[in-house]
Amino acid sequence: MDDKQPLTLAVGRIVRPHGVRGELVVEVRTDSPELRFAPGSVLGMRRRGAHASENFTVAAARPHAGRLLVRAEGVEGREAAEELRGALLTVTADELESTDDPDEFHDHQLEGLRVVFPAGEEAGVVAEVVHTPAGELLAVRTPDDREVLVPFVSEMVPEIDLEAGRIVVDPPEGLFDAEE
Repeated sequence: MDDKQPLTLAVGRIVRPHGVRGELVVEVRTDSPELRFAPGSVLGMRRRGAHASENFTVAAARPHAGRLLVRAEGVEGREAAEELRGALLTVTADELESTDDPDEFHDHQLEGLRVVFPAGEEAGVVAEVVHTPAGELLAVRTPDDREVLVPFVSEMVPEIDLEAGRIVVDPPEGLFDAEE
């Protein structure tokens, strides 16, 4: 029997309760919220500090102030919703849609890749893909253990080679310089 757990990816984080009926404010971490948070969708839920995941079934979802308001089956009232504060909502990697676009990547494909400058010298490793309203950033952990945020745009990230496990970055002067 295989004890290996499937790779899970966060598609949302429960920020806080909303109102008194058990609705949840969810920070979306997916490009497909209409699919992931459709009524009847079953997501994994990992509460803050927990190692095990439990099922989270979406009863309803609607946009609200740049986030989603989600009702979940079995969550009745503010107190029940409060217990879920900070929980991550997840899917397994095999549930992700494949893409035919060679310039589109899932976060887990990029995280852990080596980062090099155009001349080939090491810049670090992608620690995380950070999603912001202005666009995505690659959080690169440098060899001297600093974090550098690189805008994930073709001008600064001209090459991604998943098979070779590397990303070429061409940042503006000074971006990777250590602060004095």
